[in-house]
Amino acid sequence: MFLYQPSSGYCYNSDSIFLYDFIASFTPTGRLLDVGCGVGILSLLLSRDFDIQTSIIDKQKKMLAYAQLNYALHHKDVQSYLEDFTKLQTQERYDYIISNPPFYDQNVKQSKNTHLNIARYAHHLPIETLIQRVKTFLKPKGWFIFCYDAKQIDILLHHLKAYGINPEKIQFVHSKIDRESKLVMIAARNNSKSMTQILPPFVVFDEKSVYTPQAKKAFDKAHTHSIKGDF
Repeated sequence: MFLYQPSSGYCYNSDSIFLYDFIASFTPTGRLLDVGCGVGILSLLLSRDFDIQTSIIDKQKKMLAYAQLNYALHHKDVQSYLEDFTKLQTQERYDYIISNPPFYDQNVKQSKNTHLNIARYAHHLPIETLIQRVKTFLKPKGWFIFCYDAKQIDILLHHLKAYGINPEKIQFVHSKIDRESKLVMIAARNNSKSMTQILPPFVVFDEKSVYTPQAKKAFDKAHTHSIKGDF
């Protein structure tokens, strides 16, 4: 699948591919909302693979334009919102809300590129605000599936529990098996009472710095090709 991306600014990376693979394991159906969609990689791949009614939202006009172009090129229908998710007004309720949100701490050195800054740093969409708004738009048994900074797992679990979106499955991503995790993928379900399941770690590289079979499978399943250009 070809995806157009801007020649400068935020571009999708392996986090999006691994999150797509994680979400796909839940075989999504019904209505799906992609929050902070960027160029649309997550929801477009899922729309390709599953029978879903897709909506996307991004507050950056430039990024939403790329997402709309990518959907049009692949002849996929999508409802799009040029809007800050914290201000979204809609009567729609979703079976799945997915997101690869900004999660870098605002106290670290920040990019001066506006598009990169909005896409990367958590103060543009604080995690509690994100979860609170997700609660508003989820169906009673809907899923919220997302990735985040693994070091903030305590904050994530606290806010998910506080808003009644129960983390059912958690998977930590490690660059190598002996390295600490920097990314966590969480599948949380609205009003669920299930015990939390910690899945085996997702390891990207083996001891020879070669992609593991697990990572290769995710890339093969996604089968994306990036084209950089401006319009």
